[in-house]
Amino acid sequence: MSHYILIHGAWEEARAWDSITPILTAQGHSVKAIDLPGHGANLVPIADMTMENYINTVVDEVNKVTEPVILVAHSMTGSVISQVAELIPEKIERLVYVAAFLLANGGTVLEAMQSDNGEFLPNIVFSEDQTYATLPEETLRHAGLHDVDEQVIRQVLPLVVQKQSTEPFMAKVTVSDSNFGKVPKTYIRTTLDRVTTSALQDRMIANWQVEVVHNLEAGHFPAFSVPEKLAELLLLASDSHQKQVVNG
Repeated sequence: MSHYILIHGAWEEARAWDSITPILTAQGHSVKAIDLPGHGANLVPIADMTMENYINTVVDEVNKVTEPVILVAHSMTGSVISQVAELIPEKIERLVYVAAFLLANGGTVLEAMQSDNGEFLPNIVFSEDQTYATLPEETLRHAGLHDVDEQVIRQVLPLVVQKQSTEPFMAKVTVSDSNFGKVPKTYIRTTLDRVTTSALQDRMIANWQVEVVHNLEAGHFPAFSVPEKLAELLLLASDSHQKQVVNG
């Protein structure tokens, strides 16, 4: 059995993983999806939705588990789990990036997005003081949910359309070869992605030694469009699951 901790992306909440959790638990794994500060039930002011607080929240959750965990991140929070692994590498069995930001030391999510021709950044609506941003539903549908069934879109829209602090996008990532670099990594590359394009994902994969890369025919939200296929790939991240397959 492995212990999975699932980290939602920007504008999202823990319930974004609701289609994935039961598939993993059915295979005997322990699974916890958490709300980062300012998301879902974890209500805090915009000023407290910071990269540091995101990282500390995940570190605290990892430390509740006695054995190493599989940390899974979607999109922006790839930058979060990288820095968690930098702080407590011995607590991480594997990092899994789902269309997520796998940045070099000193990089920021915003800079990576600016280097890409994705369709999210030009259409984000910023507050007057630039401290938070919202996603118009039209942008979310066209750029993020274009491969998701309409019935599912109506169900998941409330999980995604909320205020997102801009600070985590501008915070520089601090990682090193000696800590983060030694943690095993899997990247799930979404080939229909209009938010983090395939070209950007390839550049980020090249930043580090990534032992396993999976191509998934999906847009930016595979947990909504192809949950079963995504869950199958997440199961492959578990050493215990692979042993079961080999021995089965």
